[in-house]
Amino acid sequence: MVLTKEYTTSPRTFKHLTPYERGKICALLKEGFSPTQIAKKLGRHRSTIYREIKRGTTTQLHTDLTTYEAYFPETGQAVYEKNRSACGKKSKVLRPDSIEKREEFGHWEIDTVL
Repeated sequence: MVLTKEYTTSPRTFKHLTPYERGKICALLKEGFSPTQIAKKLGRHRSTIYREIKRGTTTQLHTDLTTYEAYFPETGQAVYEKNRSACGKKSKVLRPDSIEKREEFGHWEIDTVL
């Protein structure tokens, strides 16, 4: 009997939306396409498009001071970059000095004992 490894799952191919794709979403929304139709045109899942529309939608004011909501690709990109900057391990260099100056009491730290 020969044992072989057969992988039944395909590798994940997640990709982030590009600024160009965000621009296409905006243009297609203005043309009246639904998020599902946009997803098919871009080759993305519809949930990705719905999340992007939610991320880039802002409330605007008309000249008569009534509000409306509109999608802006620049807003979506800015929010994406802000969220992305919060990802990853934080540098130890940026740790507050108060953490570095804690004194130890035996194997306990002072703030644990108190």
